[in-house]
Parts: sequence; structure tokens; C-alpha cells
Amino acid sequence: MTTLSYASRVSGKERPRRSLIARALRFWPIVPALVFLAVFFLVPVGEILQGGLFDANGRFGLAQFGRIAETPVYAKVLWTTFSIALTTAALSVILGYPVAYLLSRMPGRSRERWLLWIVLPFWTSYLVKTYAWMLLLSRTGVLATLGNSLGLGSHPGVAVPSLTGVLIGMVHAMLPLAVMTMLPVMRGIDTRYAQAAETLGADRGVSFLTVFVPLSAPGVAAAGLLVFITSLGFFIVPALLGTPAQTMIAQLVISSVLETFDMRFAGALSTVLLLCSIVIFFAYDRIVGLSSLTGEIAERARGSLLRSWAFGALFMIGRLIPQRKRGKASGMRAPRFGALHAYTLVVLAALVAPVLSVIPYAFTRADYIAFPPRLFSLRWFSTFAASPVWRSAVLRSFEVGIGTAVLSLALGFGATLALTRMRQRASKPLFALLVAPLIVPRIVIAIGLLYLLARLGLTGTNAGLIVGHTVLAIPYVVVTLAAGLRQFDWRLDDAARIMGASAPKRVATILIPLIAPSVTAALLFAFLVSFDDLTIAIFVSGGINTTLPKQMWDDIQLAVTPTLAAVSTTLVALIALIVWVSSFLKREPH
Repeated sequence: MTTLSYASRVSGKERPRRSLIARALRFWPIVPALVFLAVFFLVPVGEILQGGLFDANGRFGLAQFGRIAETPVYAKVLWTTFSIALTTAALSVILGYPVAYLLSRMPGRSRERWLLWIVLPFWTSYLVKTYAWMLLLSRTGVLATLGNSLGLGSHPGVAVPSLTGVLIGMVHAMLPLAVMTMLPVMRGIDTRYAQAAETLGADRGVSFLTVFVPLSAPGVAAAGLLVFITSLGFFIVPALLGTPAQTMIAQLVISSVLETFDMRFAGALSTVLLLCSIVIFFAYDRIVGLSSLTGEIAERARGSLLRSWAFGALFMIGRLIPQRKRGKASGMRAPRFGALHAYTLVVLAALVAPVLSVIPYAFTRADYIAFPPRLFSLRWFSTFAASPVWRSAVLRSFEVGIGTAVLSLALGFGATLALTRMRQRASKPLFALLVAPLIVPRIVIAIGLLYLLARLGLTGTNAGLIVGHTVLAIPYVVVTLAAGLRQFDWRLDDAARIMGASAPKRVATILIPLIAPSVTAALLFAFLVSFDDLTIAIFVSGGINTTLPKQMWDDIQLAVTPTLAAVSTTLVALIALIVWVSSFLKREPH
């Protein structure tokens, strides 16, 4: 009896201990990602916050912030930055909502085909898109030339540089992001809600306004958040398409670092951006919830929205719509080709056409850019390929891009896998940390990394660039894999575990093959994030041997040349190839 009692007590002590160890082992894959972000994201951003609190003599104070508040020029730049970012977010969401709605109602195969034309401009380099608008909107560009030839005259307000040009360029860059953020939430809306509303007497317009619109609000909020935060850190578009009156904060930060070498003031400017981003981020989380970034509609958000005054207002507006003769409940099927399809085609054409408009200039025989281009010659591709500077930039971009893709996928896969096994109370703050680099403006991350990597001796090295780009890529990897793991049937993993398969073997033989499309997409997204980045490259690449975006940035500020058109055309072809491969691999299991 005594022996049995002792044994049971020992067993009782060992079981919780083993259970605790087993639980810890299940969560260890997230540790490398957390350590990486703590060292290369939290520490640099924390230094930015700290750096703005000291003056040039190292004394603690708010003098840097007082300088921002008291100088009218800086106050105007702050106002310009926030107004342009807010306008961009509003226009992107308004223009993109009908497109996302139509795509959400389409069958899977049709939706994938339409999405290709959104993904292509989405992943095309900001520099290429801005270069395209420079060619289209300049006073001697395509639109001005066609307007003069048709007797319509030119419109100085539209030509670049101008505020209109900045807004056109930024909305063109951000509209695909808005559509792709709203789409997963819209796809998650159960069409039976609309069918129930129509069964109870509401026509399609009423059911759309009173059911679909409130339920899609988390996606709208997520799209507005990401577009607004991303736009706050823009400097390419306003620098190339705007006048000094459209100067944004990121341009001041770059000027403070590279021209006046005033690192503390750059830190104070970055802190203002960071604090605004944090406030918006937490407000968004309180109202909607972070889960909507992966396409989920939080129950809290759904319930609060359906009980809000907005629901009642939309219902009243819906009741004012003339009622049609009601038949069977139609649900929310995509309508036949009509106004919505026509609108979506116009939007897609507006997204793709500027990107493709660069291609003819790459084949011009002239030594300069002029419309119409004098075709046909391959000399500018030869110039691009023969230049040791361009070749070195391309090679370095590929090396850094591949390194970034591998590292960010390794860190992000383990982190996402661990998150799926956690309770919501633990997973929510960790998920917030993993996607935080997506929320913080890139210019803030870049300045912080400049401080840290300089002390570590990594500025100007591929390792430094890979570290910086991995910080930016991890959120894309985590969000992409989280969406894929949400569709995974974990009963298959349980069955393999019962049969005796170890955790690594289950991951290698069951999990990865079944979510291969998401893994491939995450890998490609990480590569493209690195390949397209200019912000980190400006501060970290160093020296003459730089990356392709940095080399394009240096050249485009000097002159708009046919060589840049050849480089841009090559990049468009590369992006199109990657998008096609991603789409092909995604269809392969079917």
C-alpha cells in the first residue's frame, strides 16, 4: 500500500512535469523568430525612441520635438504627410471595395485568373511604377502629347510634378494592397446571411447594405490601416512626382541622415511617425482585432458591428432603394457581366497599363525618351547587360533576395506553426509582434537598423541587408502561412502522431506537402519584398556595389533614360514570371 501510494505520488508529480516539458517543446519553434525580431526590430526601434529624447550634447530633453513643433516648415510637412496618406487610404479603399466584392463572389478558378492582374502591379517595384507615371504624366509625356494632338490641350494640374501626380502614383501603388487585404475577409462572409435576409423580404440591395457591408467592415478597416501606415513612410513617389510642397516626413528623415548628418533629429521625426502608427495600430486592434489581417472576422468585431448605429443607418439607407419583384433568395452570387464587371476591368486596366507602358521605351533607337518611341532596337538591353555597375547590382539583389527568402521562411514557418498550437490569450500578443514590422513605417525600421548594424560592422554587407530585409519579410511569411494553416485539417496530423510518426516527420511528410502553395507563396513574397526594397538599401547597402533598386534610384534622380526603361522592362518580366510560377504551383494539386 505504501509503495503504491508513493508510486502514485511520484507519478502524479512527474506527469505535470512531463506535460509542461512537452508543452514547452511544442512552442519552441517560435523562439528563433522572437529572438530575431527582439534584436533586429525592437532594439533598433527602441533606440529611435530614445535617440529623439536627447539633444546634440547628449542631454535629456524634448528639444528635438520642440524644434518640430515650433518650425512652420516641419509642421507643414507633418500636415502634408498625414493628409496625403489619409487621402490615399480613402481612395484606395473606395476604389478597391467593388473589385474585392466581385472577386469574393467568383468561383475559385475565375477569381485566381482575375487576381493575376492585381498581383502583377502589386509586386512590381515602386520605382518602376513611379518611373512609368513620370513617362505618362510629364509635360512631354504620353497623355500630354495625345491631348495636344487631339486638340484637348494639356492640363498643368495633372502633369508632374504636382499634388495630383503624387496622389495618382500613390493610389496606383496602394490600390492592389487594399483589394488583397479586403478580399479574404469578404470571402469569409457566409452567404447564408444574405439568403436569410432575402427570404425575410429584403431585396439584394438591402441585403448587401445591411448584411454584407457591416460584415466586411473589418476588412475595410484592415485595408485602410495598412495603406495609411505604408503611405506615411513613402518617399519615392513624392520625391519623383511631387513638388517641394508635397515633401513628406520620410524625405526629411533621409535628408537629415544623408545630407545634414543630424541623426538625433532624424530619430525625433521617426519617433513622431512611430507613435502615430502605434496609436492607429492599437485603435484598430481594439475596434476590429488583429485576426482580420489573416482574413478572419473576429466574433467580437462581428457582434459589435451588427449592433452598432452604422448597421441601423445602413438598414435605413437600404430601405430607400426601390424594391424589385422578389423571387427566390439569390444569396450573393456574382452577377452576370454588367456594370460591376466593367468597373473592375477599368480598374485592372488602370493598374496594369502604366506598368506595361514602360516596355516600348526599352526598344527605342533614340538616345533619349520621347513619345512615340522610335522602334526597334535592343541596344539599351545590351547597355544594361554590359554595364558592370548594373550587373553587380542585379547579382547582389538576387543574392540578398534568396538569402532573405530562406531565412524569413525558416523563422516564419516555425513561428506560425507554434502560434496555431497556442491559446488565443498567448498567441495574440505574439502575432502582434510578428506582424509589427508590417505596421511600423519602413523608414523608422531603416533608421533604427542603421544605428545597430553600424555598431555590429554589418553596414555595406550582404548579411546586413539580409537581416534588414528579413525583418520586413517575416510579417508577409507569417500572414501567408497563417492563412494556409487555417485550411489545414489537423486530424491528419493527429492520425500520423497516433501511428507513431515524430513531429519533424509529420511536418515534412504531411504538413508541408498539403500547404505547399502557401509555403511557395510565402517564399516568393519574401524574395520580392527583398528584391524591391529601397528604404533599407539606402541606409545599409553602402559603397558603390549596391542593390538594383538603389542603383535605379541613383540613376532616376539624374535623368530619365532608355536604360532605365530596359531595366524596368526586365523587372516587369521577372515579376510576371514569378507570379505565373506561383499561380501554376497553386493550381498543380487540382
